[in-house]
Amino acid sequence: MRRSQIRRKRRRQAAVRRGLLLLVSLGVAAGVMYGAFLLYIRAAGPPALDVPSATVFLDRNGHPIGDRHSGERRYPASLTEISPFLQDAFVAVEDKDFREHKGFDYSRIAAAVLKDAKAFRKVEGASTITQQYARNLYLSHHKTWSRKINEAVYARRIETFYDKDTILEGYLNTVYFGHGMYGAEAASRFYFGKDADELTLAEATLMAAVPKGPSVYSPVDHPEAARNRQKIILGAMVRQGYITEDQADHALAERVVLKSGEWDGAKKSAPYFLDEVWREAESILKAEGRNIAEGGWTIKTTLDPHHQKMAEAAAARWLPENGLQFGFVSMEPETGRVTSMIGGRDYAESPYNRVTQAERQSGSAMKPVLYAAALEEGFTPLTFLKSEPTVFTYDDGRQTYEPQNVNGKFAERPISLAQALAISDNIYAVKTLEEIGYKPFKDMAARLGISGKFTDAPATALGTAEVTLYEMTGAYNRIAAHGLRIEPTTIVSISDASGKVIYRQEPETKRQVMDPADAYVLTEMMTGMFDPVFSDYSPATGLSLRPRQTRPYAAKSGTTLSDQYLIGYSPALTAGIWAGFDEGRQLTENSDKMAAKKMWIEFMEDVHSGTPPEAFQKPDGVTGVIVDVETGGLAVDGCGKQRLVYVREKDVPKKLCTDPALRLDRSTDTKDGGPLRLFPFSFFE
Repeated sequence: MRRSQIRRKRRRQAAVRRGLLLLVSLGVAAGVMYGAFLLYIRAAGPPALDVPSATVFLDRNGHPIGDRHSGERRYPASLTEISPFLQDAFVAVEDKDFREHKGFDYSRIAAAVLKDAKAFRKVEGASTITQQYARNLYLSHHKTWSRKINEAVYARRIETFYDKDTILEGYLNTVYFGHGMYGAEAASRFYFGKDADELTLAEATLMAAVPKGPSVYSPVDHPEAARNRQKIILGAMVRQGYITEDQADHALAERVVLKSGEWDGAKKSAPYFLDEVWREAESILKAEGRNIAEGGWTIKTTLDPHHQKMAEAAAARWLPENGLQFGFVSMEPETGRVTSMIGGRDYAESPYNRVTQAERQSGSAMKPVLYAAALEEGFTPLTFLKSEPTVFTYDDGRQTYEPQNVNGKFAERPISLAQALAISDNIYAVKTLEEIGYKPFKDMAARLGISGKFTDAPATALGTAEVTLYEMTGAYNRIAAHGLRIEPTTIVSISDASGKVIYRQEPETKRQVMDPADAYVLTEMMTGMFDPVFSDYSPATGLSLRPRQTRPYAAKSGTTLSDQYLIGYSPALTAGIWAGFDEGRQLTENSDKMAAKKMWIEFMEDVHSGTPPEAFQKPDGVTGVIVDVETGGLAVDGCGKQRLVYVREKDVPKKLCTDPALRLDRSTDTKDGGPLRLFPFSFFE
């Protein structure tokens, strides 16, 4: 062998040795790097899989009435709540080796790298389901090498700490399906109007077509492109044994009906109500050590859809088209559950809730609270005080106040508490406050749940303190609940994204804030506003509603120059309404002044329609007597204005209405006589 050949042979052998050494070195380095990579994965721990999910609101019957989300409408669903057809479709078309690999498909990566190298840019994707899931959770969708590296790291971390079912479930809850829908459940509701576990093979494969390019393959906007993509998916499922050729042909032949045109998930029922639900839920969850920002809550509310519909119908019928605003709320005396709420005439124009946020003077609607305190201080429905022009002094004599009645007239004689409430006499109210003092009145207001600032001035008796309709209706609701402390609530239960019940409304601890006998006596007095027997220099304030009334209601109206209130209740339901202008301008039109009353009576009659009239439940220690309205004596022939009233047994009148001494007693203010319990115009005589 020639010397030159020997040298070439030796050089080749040396090159081989160097190559082998380099390969070994690279292998060792790669092994070290891979080991370091695995150590990092272990040290970094499991990445969080939490994603923002929409909070779903349900009515009291469990039906959806709206949702709330942070830019991504997503309803979390477990793998068992997602159609197997949809699961198989995604695996077949996106990642056929999903169940075998550890996060990467190396053959696909190699092919993609070659194509990218030829094009000198990132053009080909090779992402597994796990990598796509990582991208959906943590990264952008820009095609860059740095994103791809991060995607690989996250994918391996996910595969290291989570099983395949967890990964597939998470992926199907994060995929974007177009039209603002994230995840299988939201998309299924949008496209087909059904839950994701009800999808047919045809529906599942048509929906699985969308994520490839939501702006290209939406069956709503591009039905032909979506159908072509569906064929590809069905073909992949056949090749991989998920379905048969016959099943694929049947799915292609199936006429799929899209329900996207009926989608109402973005529309909220009772939007003012749902805002209050959110506020209350935030407080409840904070007390439970949770943050409402987690999302994914399922909140079962107290909303009665029939009540809400009736309230909205009454407003649509009686609200003048002149910018008059209103607030309306109804709740149950037994539970405090709010059954309907409207915070204004148009939520889109103004989400300001005039039930819970607006503080306005309640006017005479405050009088039942005053008279509740008066009953505790020894007044009875037959306590007589003179209704006449009166100047009251206060602030140590430095100021005076001369109240007027609505029509500028006075009885010019003593009238009973029952009659004063029915016709809303202002002189009687101020005299009552002067008699019992400010402290008992303010204490009663606080016990009934009213937090308004009450000044020590005579006009306070006439509802000058600014309060919310929510508080006022809640106060009446406590009276309706026999004096029990019942807190208004909009929430029945709250569950988190995993289905765990975090909160459930429990029956409240029974705490009396008012004597049940006083609550009943006051309730029956409040039926007097509908009874013409009490009409005097001024008619009973609810007479205009009597033609529509079919059952007993206890109620009180309230009027200021710029506000109209009516709050009242049946044994089963309390409802309150305020009407006025946001800017506080004076109410001059009769349609503005009557809107509140007309809406209230229409709502109460409509929601009670089909149920028999129900009497208020009488407690022990109270009895019914027929009295003469003008004297407060027991009624006999010859006494014109007679009415069945209910009083405490100790306060039953001792004298007949014909007794001259009784009529003489009534010539001046007096607190003797017997309690007068009112019952609406002989419904149950």
